[in-house]
Amino acid sequence: MTLPMAAVPPRERPRERLLAQGAEALTERELLALIVRNGAKGTGALDLAGEMLAEYGSLRTLAATRPEELASRSGIGVAKAAAVVAAFELGRRVGGVESALVLRRPEDVAQLAREKLAGLRRERVLAIICNSANRVVRMAIVSEGSMDRSLVPVREILNAVLQHDGRAFAIAHNHPDGDPEPSEADRRATTHVREAARVVGLRFLGHVVVAGERWKSVLG
Repeated sequence: MTLPMAAVPPRERPRERLLAQGAEALTERELLALIVRNGAKGTGALDLAGEMLAEYGSLRTLAATRPEELASRSGIGVAKAAAVVAAFELGRRVGGVESALVLRRPEDVAQLAREKLAGLRRERVLAIICNSANRVVRMAIVSEGSMDRSLVPVREILNAVLQHDGRAFAIAHNHPDGDPEPSEADRRATTHVREAARVVGLRFLGHVVVAGERWKSVLG
């Protein structure tokens, strides 16, 4: 049995510490406890937050977790999972990486892809959408697959780019098995995307496969 928040001395509670000392004074556990707001039966919010961080190993891995996976965890549920995912997404948007980075080479695509795909247990395909100067304006998840099968949907990729007024784009996906070597299917998909982009007048800036800290550019 853990202490409920009401039993914690006021000056030691995360909310009061944030107001008195600023958000930067709080630990990751305390910040996460403020997001989940309350714990579960027999577990306070601080302990629940600590358990989540211990289970996923890092904030980066937790931030990449799908909402339905979080919601299925004991003590979380749909409302808390949605709050956690929304908080991480707001942080990404405020970070400003997407508005600051210009894609000049495959390394730039890999840098963004690693930030978005780190720690995922399933394959995910990202469309990195750029303006006419190749400045990143948006990233969109266009598909998710299994541990051993990448889904690269050409139509969804192009729709995502056009819906956000993109003029150029790159794509990236992860290999959860840790091997960044592109498969033959990855190469075929790259060729299809390049050809479709040419038809609709978009610049295709490349396709990158990431696996942890390693990555490979796909030549279609």
